[in-house]
Amino acid sequence: MRGLRRLNTWLACTALALVTSVAAAQQAQPIKIGVIGPFSGPSSDFGVPMLHGIELAVEEINAVGGYLGRPLQLVIRDDEGTPDVGRQRSEELVREGVIATIGFCNTGVALRSLEVFQQARLPLIVPCSAGTPVTATIPAPESYIFRTQARDAIQAPFVVEDLVRRGWTRVAIFADTTGYGEAGLKDVEAALAARGLKPAHVARFPLGVKDLSKELQEARNAGANVIFSYTVGPENATIALGRRDLGWSVPMVGGWPLSFPFFIEGAGAAAEGALMAQTFIAEPSNERRAAFLSAYARKFRQPLKVPMVAAQAYDSTYLLTYALFAIRNGRFTGPAIKEALENLPRVYYGVVATHERPFSRDDKDAITPNMLVMGKVSKGAVTFAYPEDARRNLLVQRKR
Repeated sequence: MRGLRRLNTWLACTALALVTSVAAAQQAQPIKIGVIGPFSGPSSDFGVPMLHGIELAVEEINAVGGYLGRPLQLVIRDDEGTPDVGRQRSEELVREGVIATIGFCNTGVALRSLEVFQQARLPLIVPCSAGTPVTATIPAPESYIFRTQARDAIQAPFVVEDLVRRGWTRVAIFADTTGYGEAGLKDVEAALAARGLKPAHVARFPLGVKDLSKELQEARNAGANVIFSYTVGPENATIALGRRDLGWSVPMVGGWPLSFPFFIEGAGAAAEGALMAQTFIAEPSNERRAAFLSAYARKFRQPLKVPMVAAQAYDSTYLLTYALFAIRNGRFTGPAIKEALENLPRVYYGVVATHERPFSRDDKDAITPNMLVMGKVSKGAVTFAYPEDARRNLLVQRKR
């Protein structure tokens, strides 16, 4: 892979420039990096691909010497998709002496744990959770919270723009009562308001609900001509199946969870045609993406169920490694890594994006709207909704 070859060359050049005595003294010591996410339970559908993306990147980095002979060592904690468990496991990572952490998929779980990393002054890179408050809760200049996922504040307007272009302006919003659903609802309402629109209907529901026929009938009676869903689990399938059972043929759109197996497999034929925001679609449209998909298939020998999060986690691991090599004395304090992430000296040619200064002191989100494409469920998989997006995807976008 071109990115790996570039990293290998850079590592060799940087090694010559670093102080030899520091490297020799620390050579055998592994560098501990925390990983946290839902690796069991309902949210493991997207937590495990996140973990796999990180593991693949670490394997590649260690194969070319890690940091001057010091391997990267993952310290993995399962937050089970539960806020209080996530908080407890985050505290464990701090006690384990990790230098930084990559993780979180559930917005509510992430929000419960942000202050653990902020107070410890340990960088956290979030490749999965899209809830806008994750990087908006703490003022950016002092924040140790970075993200390589498209936040909902850009996903929602991107999807709303597509709806308006298609003439679907009577929007029924179905949002769960988690932190993700709450934040997503606000983002969709704001995106509609920016275009002078209001939701035709709003339905709220808890995770685990099995029947939304009443709420769907109410949305139908309100004259909705599209359903915009904001939930992370099987409830997306519950919406699609309920819509089918009502004989209501309106389209279904949403954020990236509509690309999850929970929805595509759970709803079956009822998922066909659903539209969602994506940063990465698993088609070998260029060398970087083809190499990533091939390497993932060789290592894990199983289908890549949520390609977007695996690719973002993979890129996050490389961005953290680039930051480490920007620290010339090998002292990986939290403030030093934070500053290095905010001032990356080299371009990282990633899978999702070409990351040139992805972060700064005042901006902790690496993904911008130009990196998004509209995905569509077709024959049980996610592909490009528009041919022009497939053509544009030949070129990996940079931050704007």
